[in-house]
Amino acid sequence: MIIDWHTHVHTPEDAAKPFWKGRCPMTIDNALDAMDQAGIDMTVISNPLHELRDMDRAGQRKTVRGQNKFLAEQVAKQPKRFAALASTAPSGGDEFLKDLEEAVKDGLRGVIITASLQGAYPDDDSAKPFFKLVTDLDIPVFIHPPSVGFGEERMKEYRLASSVGRPFDNCLALSRLIVRGIFEEFPSLKLVGSHVGGGICEIIGRMDYAYELQEEAYFLGSYTPMRIKKKPSEYLKMMYLDSVSYHAPAARCALETVGVDHFLFGTDAPPLTVLKPRGLKLIDELRLKPAEREKVLSGNAMRLLKLH
Repeated sequence: MIIDWHTHVHTPEDAAKPFWKGRCPMTIDNALDAMDQAGIDMTVISNPLHELRDMDRAGQRKTVRGQNKFLAEQVAKQPKRFAALASTAPSGGDEFLKDLEEAVKDGLRGVIITASLQGAYPDDDSAKPFFKLVTDLDIPVFIHPPSVGFGEERMKEYRLASSVGRPFDNCLALSRLIVRGIFEEFPSLKLVGSHVGGGICEIIGRMDYAYELQEEAYFLGSYTPMRIKKKPSEYLKMMYLDSVSYHAPAARCALETVGVDHFLFGTDAPPLTVLKPRGLKLIDELRLKPAEREKVLSGNAMRLLKLH
């Protein structure tokens, strides 16, 4: 069985907006077509809702509720083809938490959040009730970059916001969650980083020495208050990462960093459905043993989403 962890689907109302010029690729029909063409059995549909960055809280909540209702309907119609992640604003407050609980009761099996939203990051104290809720519900949290993170002014050309800026923001969010002690406070948290963690596996050695060298590295800045009890790489191994990178050496680095039990097959297609077969080809290039391949292609996702 093959489960694609990373596929985005918009509501029909969103797909009809003028921005898409009548060609929105992230429709439920496109998702099904891409699955059939690539030989994917099931896909996990979600939407990071990039447009939340331009809305007030009331607009954000209306959008989140509409998206979650639509995804729950799709899962109910085709439970053997789709599982789904709810959308939310982790620092949104009690109303968003109630909506998330409702979405889980309606059949959504996890939640997707953006690495940053209107300047807020998931490690902010305002998001603590969100992490308390998701650990109580025992659902995975999928962290996906926003449309543009920090440094937007230097990434408006050559699609750098998508190819470079998004991974940067994701890496920062995951790094902050580690050093600010998210796993100390919520050790059972099931945290999934998109796009092989946005480069965190490449820089985790630097994070380790920044932690380990303490007074010797005083000139690098402060490391207080101390919120972690072991080096950052040990917490990174508690996370899950998806395979979305389209570059086998990068995927291999992530796989070796978190281990085969914490690595998930994903394609991020739709939106770009041509990437579906490329995502599968990347898994082939990793030359996994049969048991490892089964875990990456379906077993780990089934365990996280409780699909057994």
